[in-house]
This record gives sequence, structure tokens and C-alpha cells, in this order.
Amino acid sequence: MKKYQRYLLSIVLIALVGVGTWAFMVYCEGERPEIILNRDIKMIGQETTFDIICIDRKSGLQNVSVNISQDEKKYTLSSLNLPQRGINKETLVIDIFPEDLKLHDGTATIDINVTDHSLRKNTTVMVLEVIIDTIPPRISPESFSNYINPGGSCVTTYNLSENVPLSGVQVNDTFFPSYPASRLVGNGIHLVSYFAIPMDTAEKDLRINILAEDDAGNSSLYPVSFHMRDKKFRSDRMNISQRFLEMKMPEFQHRYKDLRGTTLIEAFSRVNSEMRADNLKTIQTICKDTRPEQLWDGPFLRMKNAATMANFGDKRTYYHNNKEISKSVHMGVDLASTRNAPIGASNGGVVTFTEYLGIYGNTIIIDHGMGIFSLYGHLSSINVNKGQEVKKGEIIGRTGITGMAGGDHLHFSMIVGGEFINPVEWWDPHWIKDNVTRKLAGEG
Repeated sequence: MKKYQRYLLSIVLIALVGVGTWAFMVYCEGERPEIILNRDIKMIGQETTFDIICIDRKSGLQNVSVNISQDEKKYTLSSLNLPQRGINKETLVIDIFPEDLKLHDGTATIDINVTDHSLRKNTTVMVLEVIIDTIPPRISPESFSNYINPGGSCVTTYNLSENVPLSGVQVNDTFFPSYPASRLVGNGIHLVSYFAIPMDTAEKDLRINILAEDDAGNSSLYPVSFHMRDKKFRSDRMNISQRFLEMKMPEFQHRYKDLRGTTLIEAFSRVNSEMRADNLKTIQTICKDTRPEQLWDGPFLRMKNAATMANFGDKRTYYHNNKEISKSVHMGVDLASTRNAPIGASNGGVVTFTEYLGIYGNTIIIDHGMGIFSLYGHLSSINVNKGQEVKKGEIIGRTGITGMAGGDHLHFSMIVGGEFINPVEWWDPHWIKDNVTRKLAGEG
């Protein structure tokens, strides 16, 4: 054999080895497919949905089957055949309705089988041992007499037949969680939930329901009966003077970089709208972390020897040089006394916030437990620290003019489940007795 022929033969042999190696690696690869669940599946309720993500990065997916077995009977939940190579990822949405499949409450097994296009038929199997539970929690309400005010608050107590991860009161689209009650009733789970009533919702449009959902996703709903009293909120025309703008806006322009370079009117408009909205989000985030037990006792204290300068729910329209520049709703009560007047904690609790907070200036927020908070704004000084326990009446700071305050006063707010409510109710011993204490004692 001539030299060039041997050379050509060597090239052909090398090419054949390369092609063979490539073909072996592609068609005989040994990497198994991957199975990923979008959530942990341990319980199957009346209706359960979850996603299965199947991945094969080499030859691609060929077959996927999902089955559920109980009492030696197997039911196919999903089956997928992919004859074309190279499909590397598929997501299956699995819906399980035990009643349709004639499955009963008890244990069952879900098996997921995924095979790829390799000549080796690489297969991955995932087996899930699950419990089928189709019985929803039973709700037994205790509170039947609920007289509510627009912008006010309410409390209801009830029993559940089992411990559940989610329960509380749904007011239209807002959910207020429940907390364990100190009073034990029978063998059930005794719970209490405080919730807020929207300011501008008519009685016919208001939906209040107790909601409970168990680990299997079974849920129960029980309507809360109520009677809504009439309540009108004041509308105010607020004239913003040039002097006020020159006195207050530099405070915000100095503290917040995005306000630098704006005119005084532009700064006021953004503070009163954008910053007010951001402050609300911050407050709602703070109020998600609450003690599960009641820390307050009796009526909340109103600031001593103080005149009411603005009410909860006042609808304000702001004008400058007779031109409308902004609007807002006042979510608290403004109380004015002497300059730098001492402020006592309205009730017992734990301090959760002691910082500057936009329109509220130097601010203290106290957690009174079970989603109830009090807020103290415009302070000149703060005498407590975050995490500190305080008693009713204990001096926590002094009034001032920080934030959006034109004169020395205290802005006082009450918050339930992240929603502002009228503090006047919580200052009233009769309201506390009739609407809270009696219900907690099982008399409401």
C-alpha cells in the first residue's frame, strides 16, 4: 500500500472513530432526566394542582407518565409522548380531583416516570407518598352581634374543628389573620380575629367572611353578619401658603435626593401623593410582624389636655394661589397641646419602629398584639428603642413639627391588620366593653 493510501486510510479511520464517538455520546448517553416539583406535595385535598418540570439536557424527553395509586388500583393523571428528539424541557400541570377518581381519604402513592431519547432509555422515577384529605375544616362562630362603623374596626371569635395553617376574616379583598384566643372553649381550636372596615364602602357592597384553609387546601367560608351604622367624613379645603412651602419642603428636599431640584409646589405634590403611598406600604410591612397574644388592656389612652385639630377620615383638597394641587385622606387624629408636650404610650405593647417616616416625620409604632398597632407622628424627640416593651401611659416621646406638620402636634393613628382605623373607638370604654371585651368573654 502506497504511502498516500495509508495516510488516507488513517484519516478515514480517525473520522469513523470520531463519528462513532459522537454518535455514541449522542444516542447512547447515560444522563438521566431531571424531575422538579414547583412545591412540596404531601396532602391532596378536594382539588389539588401542582406543576411537574421535566428536564433532559442531552437527547431530550421522550415519555412522561404520572399516576396515582390507592388500594392496588392505578389511575393515570397525565401521559405525554414526544417522538421528536431534542425537546429538553416540559412542564406538566397536574390537577387531582379525588372524588372524580373515586379515591377515598387516606394514603395514596403518586409515581412520576420520565424517559429520554437515549438508546439506553434513561429513566427517572419519583415516588410521592401522599395523604388524601377532602374534609374541609368546620367553622363554628361565637360572635353574632356585630355593629360596625365605616373606617372602624371589629372583632369576631370562632372555633375550628382542626388546626389549620390559614384562617382569619376576609373583608372584600383584604385578609385579616386570626390568633389563638386565651379562653378555651370545648375541644375545638378557639380563635380571634380583628379586622378593619373600609371607609367608603356601602353596606350592600361589603362582604365579611370567616375563612379557614387546611394543609390539603380544603377551605371553608362562613359569612359574618353585621349592621353598618351611618358615618359621614368631613371634607376640608386646605390652603397651602408660600410660607408653609418654604418652611417644610426644604426638610424633604434635604432628606430625599429625588426631590432635589424640584420646585416647592412639585415637592409638596410628590410628598403628599407618592411619598404618602410609599409610607403606607412601609407601615403595612411593619405591621405584618405582630405578637400573637394580646398585649393591651382596657381602653387606649388619648393624649392628655390636647385639642383635636383634625379627625380621622378627613378628605382634604389642597390649594395654592386658588389652584388645586393635591388631595389626601387623613388617616389619624391630630392632637395639639403645649409645645414639645410629653406623649404616653396609648396602651401596653412592644415598640416596632423608631425612625423618620416621610410625611409622619419622627415616628414611633407600637405593636399591641394580634395585628393591633398605634402610630405616633411628627415627634420632636423619641425616648424608646425598637424592641422595647412599654406600659400604658409610659412616656415615649414629645410632640413636634417633623414631617408634614405645620405646627407642633401629635398625629395619632390606630392600625388593624395593616389598615388604618378610627382611633376614637379605641379611646371609648363603652365601645371596648360592648364590641371587644364581651366578645372575647364569649358574651357577644
